[in-house]
Amino acid sequence: MGDVRKKQVLTGMLALIVILTVFGCSKPGEGVKSKSENRDIILATTTSTRDSGLLDVLIPVFEQQTGYRVKTIAVGTGQALAMGERGEADVLLAHSPAAEKKLVESGAVISRHLVMYNDFILVGPPDDPAGVSKEISVSRAFAQIAAGRRLFVSRGDDSGTHKKEMEIWQSTGIKPAGSWYQETGSGMGQTLNVAAEKGGYTLTDRATYLALEKNLGLAVMVEGEGLLLNPYHVMGVNPAMFTRVNGIGGRALIEFLLSAEAQEVIAGYDVEKYGQPLFFAGAGRTEDDLLQ
Repeated sequence: MGDVRKKQVLTGMLALIVILTVFGCSKPGEGVKSKSENRDIILATTTSTRDSGLLDVLIPVFEQQTGYRVKTIAVGTGQALAMGERGEADVLLAHSPAAEKKLVESGAVISRHLVMYNDFILVGPPDDPAGVSKEISVSRAFAQIAAGRRLFVSRGDDSGTHKKEMEIWQSTGIKPAGSWYQETGSGMGQTLNVAAEKGGYTLTDRATYLALEKNLGLAVMVEGEGLLLNPYHVMGVNPAMFTRVNGIGGRALIEFLLSAEAQEVIAGYDVEKYGQPLFFAGAGRTEDDLLQ
């Protein structure tokens, strides 16, 4: 056998020894990364969970405990649910029950659970030019704002808050339109800022309002009725329907959000700072429970 041939054989043998050594000493599953080992999770959620700062506390704890990396995409609930419907996220955290249930019925999402809740509130300028009293219902308050053609600032973005606003308008029989009714097409924080700058009214979730209150100069006008309940549900996008979905990682994140540890964080988040909860823990309960 020639020198060149000997070198080729020796090189091949050495390469085989290296391969056998690496894979022989590896733990099961190492060497070739399988789909089940995907450590990245896409969470599509609402701007209120981002603007309140809650996820900035919860997600790092989950990542440290599990080794997963969570990419949070904060958009309106309508957009978040659309991402789930297209299989472009692994987990959804939203606050529009009717729209969420349609997605469950379609099979696009599974494992829908109540994770927390707070409420919506109607806020406006302290001098209350529409004469909205805290004693009246939110539907009557909306009707009074419309009758007086006082500025109402809407998100207009198909978010959970926008859907709730439309539900309230529908209860009044009024289709809002005209110069007094302005849509921002933006998140809750930006919409609150616009309402504050222009002296208008707007519907907001309580958490975002409390987080920004000191810089707004807006006052709470109506609160505390069943129509204003704001439940947040966590859902997994169905990996059987979308092959790109990280079902294992998604399930791990859902289980964490429903765990006693995460629920304790949710219940106590910034209570000392604001003097009241931004969110209430909801794991193990249903929407019907909240209304009783």
